Amino acid sequence: MTPPIFRPAGAGALLADFGGAIDEAVFARVVALDRALAHAAPPGLIETVPAYTSLLLVFDPLATDHAAIEALAAPHAAAPAADFANVATHEVPVCYDCADAPDLAAVAERLAMPPEAVIAAHLAGDYRVFMYGFAPGYAYLGGVPEALHLPRKPAAVRGHPLGSVMIAGPQCLITTLPMPTGWWVIGRTPLRVLDAAAEKPFRFEPGDRVRFTRIAAA
Repeated sequence: MTPPIFRPAGAGALLADFGGAIDEAVFARVVALDRALAHAAPPGLIETVPAYTSLLLVFDPLATDHAAIEALAAPHAAAPAADFANVATHEVPVCYDCADAPDLAAVAERLAMPPEAVIAAHLAGDYRVFMYGFAPGYAYLGGVPEALHLPRKPAAVRGHPLGSVMIAGPQCLITTLPMPTGWWVIGRTPLRVLDAAAEKPFRFEPGDRVRFTRIAAA
């Protein structure tokens, strides 16, 4: 097992880098280190932030330093990969009707597939929550079927509402606020991934599974 590469990320953070590709085996090692540090946090560690292939260790630079954090975290990086057998599976209803799926026709044309085939492929995907990033509550999901892989649009488009379900490459995302995007919007869900007033604001945990189901327009 190749150990991660630790590198400074500013004065108060250390990045444990496990690899360079979206891969469940790599991500399982990221989660394993995250869980290990949750139970045995080095002194001065403030929080950890998992991503596709890395774990960011944020620490108080007045209490510790990069070398001390690495020395205490590195042994945990050899822990067995995380077991995802008992993670939560979230059902996410999606409406693929035209008004809620402004890019569905364009995606179908680019992939030379009927729109219904695009919808069927999206529903058949095996999605896992890999990370939060970019904007509050933006949960990045891996598992988009290869038949739906498209690069992002050359320019972002404004006006997409929250709850937009969009894809780009091997990734899928549900928006939590209106903002421009270059991803392809193929549906919309009434489910809210982020509820700032809730005791647990974020619906998903990294490692959880997501299953999309089809609903009709309201």
